[in-house]
Amino acid sequence: MDIRNDMLRLLKGRRQGFSLEQPFYTDPDYFKLDMELIWYRDWLFIGHDCELPKPGSYITVQVGDYPVVLVRDQHGKINAFHNSCRHRGSRVCNTEKGTAAKLVCPYHQWTYELDGRLLFARQMADGFDKSDFGLKPVACESVGGYIFICLAKEPADFAPMRAMIEPYLLPHRLREAKIAFESTIVEKGNWKLVWENNRECYHCAANHPELCKTFPEAPTVTGVHGADSDPEMVAHWARCEASGLPSKFRIDPAGQYRATRAPLLRDAVSYTMTGKRAVQKNLSDSVSTDRIGSLLLYHYPTTWNHILGDHAVTFRVLPISATETAVTTKWLVHKDAVEGVDYDLAELTHVWTETNDQDRRIVEENAFGILSPAYEPGPYSELHEGGVIQFVEWYASFIGPRLAEGGRPALRSVA
Repeated sequence: MDIRNDMLRLLKGRRQGFSLEQPFYTDPDYFKLDMELIWYRDWLFIGHDCELPKPGSYITVQVGDYPVVLVRDQHGKINAFHNSCRHRGSRVCNTEKGTAAKLVCPYHQWTYELDGRLLFARQMADGFDKSDFGLKPVACESVGGYIFICLAKEPADFAPMRAMIEPYLLPHRLREAKIAFESTIVEKGNWKLVWENNRECYHCAANHPELCKTFPEAPTVTGVHGADSDPEMVAHWARCEASGLPSKFRIDPAGQYRATRAPLLRDAVSYTMTGKRAVQKNLSDSVSTDRIGSLLLYHYPTTWNHILGDHAVTFRVLPISATETAVTTKWLVHKDAVEGVDYDLAELTHVWTETNDQDRRIVEENAFGILSPAYEPGPYSELHEGGVIQFVEWYASFIGPRLAEGGRPALRSVA
């Protein structure tokens, strides 16, 4: 049976409020369609402006079949390109990050300007026009210190997302922060299982002793409904907004991205074992109070975030295969914060390092069980797993119409 039609049939026939059928979590052909119809079409969070501090700073990323390089040019603009030399296709930048005056392909030394123009191609024939062979661009946008790319030939309008999330992000001045630490773990599970696990705290009490010292398990925090009827959430929003911080729950009409500010437990101000600050210097000079809780920012399919008064923890999800997903976590602090003076790195990273590893084991056990021939979709808890239900609804409503289109999405070629 045609995989597109098979996938569409299962989506149309699925039970509302239930997990997906087995192939959505395990089948390589279903995974290829996820990549083509979502990951190669939509805006993806890649990293932060502060990771590209000066002209020539670059970072690289692999999105499915597409190697991409992001670089800051001489005018301060962040550009993204397909990381594939226009000569014979070799990767131009083959390290995760670095700094270069020009981008030089190590194979035959074709040399590109930081804006992608080809500057030098040794001993080519007469009539060779360098202007025809610049690096192929990838759509790139920066908002509030976050860098997003889109591989589609005609990206969706970024303006609505910018308009919604920028007011939440700007007070934290993440463009001026620095990365104190980052880690990447590979979870042996489908990317949707990683997201489903993230979107509920039904599992938290039994699995996350460190996180549960400060992070509330209330469904109004982890879900998408009912926050405006939770007196504690409403009171917290009022306090934060009175100090100039946008805080109320907002979600875009398609359910792809949302933001809200949530209180931490009791008198906690940071994700530490004591609930006390992890960093003595505020993340932003514009935010003077500790009691802002955590700004929770989500954007499917690549990122969830926790931004506090003293630091931020950002997460990036990138699929590797039908049964493997890379999760990259970055801890951001004030640019002038000094390790060993303003913060202890082990204390700063402990809670989420432990939580990430616990979530990895959970996802892998979930994935292992789904491989069973006896697996069948099960019901989500309407009380505790509203966020999971919303994620699965988003996925079905997003990919369904694209499956029905037929044909392959129009993408920029990397050849």
